[in-house]
Amino acid sequence: MLKGIPKILPPELLKVLCEMGHGDCLVIGDGNFPAESLGKEAIVIRMDGHDACAVLEAVLALFPLDTYVEHPVKLMQVTPGDPVETPIWEEYRRIVGNSDSRGEKAFGQLERFAFYEEAKKAYAVIATGESALYANMILQKGIVS
Repeated sequence: MLKGIPKILPPELLKVLCEMGHGDCLVIGDGNFPAESLGKEAIVIRMDGHDACAVLEAVLALFPLDTYVEHPVKLMQVTPGDPVETPIWEEYRRIVGNSDSRGEKAFGQLERFAFYEEAKKAYAVIATGESALYANMILQKGIVS
């Protein structure tokens, strides 16, 4: 056992977070995200029994966001005309704001297919059991100072 490590984080994810370097990206995908097909070149970590907010909060306890880019957190834009609400984004903003002084300014958005292309370049993909729609995000790792 280790002290200070969120219990939700499996050993495989701890190893991945440690291996990642400055600028590497981590995808946290919702339950509909095609983690296995888009993550063919990445490490895919299954966390199907957990929601994305719990995973984000645990990851950010250990993972610094990149301060050298404008938007180290990228969300998948809602497809124009899709009548979906995204209340989970407010939770994401709260969680990120607790660990990064930029708060909402740390967030950017990518069109759905541009998001998929960026996700293909990620170091790792976490597949969650999140049921909210458009709950996918990409986090860019910063440095520990």
